[in-house]
Amino acid sequence: MTSEAMKAVAKRTLGLIDLTNLNDDCTPSDIEKLVARATCEHGSVAAICIYPQFIKQAAELLKSSPVRIATVVNFPQGGEDTLAVVEQTRQAVADGADEIDLVMPYKAFAAGRRGFAEDQIKKVRDAIPAPAQLKVILETGELKDPRLIHLASEIAIAQGADFIKTSTGKVAVNATLDAAEIMLNVLRETSVENHRQVGFKPAGGIRSLDDAKAYLDLADELMGQNWVSAATFRFGASGLLDAVISGIEGHEEESKEAY
Repeated sequence: MTSEAMKAVAKRTLGLIDLTNLNDDCTPSDIEKLVARATCEHGSVAAICIYPQFIKQAAELLKSSPVRIATVVNFPQGGEDTLAVVEQTRQAVADGADEIDLVMPYKAFAAGRRGFAEDQIKKVRDAIPAPAQLKVILETGELKDPRLIHLASEIAIAQGADFIKTSTGKVAVNATLDAAEIMLNVLRETSVENHRQVGFKPAGGIRSLDDAKAYLDLADELMGQNWVSAATFRFGASGLLDAVISGIEGHEEESKEAY
């Protein structure tokens, strides 16, 4: 990319990032640093994405900020204890979470238990009062089969997801353009019949402006030039912000941080 093209992609990307720290060794000090990074002289990210135990701390730090708080439930295993997941969800919203990123029970779903997956997503959806939102993580790198990814996308949307998300970032294969194409096509196919807007979130392994541009270009191609916004598209990432700031400021360097 030319420097001007790089700057344009960087400016477009900044407000689409869910700035993430889902490291196993995350501490309250790390949350302070994450919140501090979420707003810079060039603008703010869309949200921070953190573990539930840090929601109250983040809510206090962000009480005068437009940055939203996303958290994860049933993470990362996508387990089958639906009652526990629902309770975790209710507590997260009570603590101040604006967005719930639910790992669907993808192993049960892949084993043919579609109804179980539908039921868990629906029960979590019912536990989230407006205006809080639900993102459903499909774990596409584990589903592998394009037909399963397509069906999982349809199920998540039908059960009330506000976003469908590729990955946890905790497995061998996370966000890919192939999975993104399938998921975006489902969004395009179902947008009219659903009469509501559902977004897309690629997550895991997206670190450079070239990575970001590839996903944005795909979304523009499939969904139209005016579709992408923070209401419809998020990047789940930790290191991407460094690349974005470098791009806005005209530097070549890009972050090597892992998701």
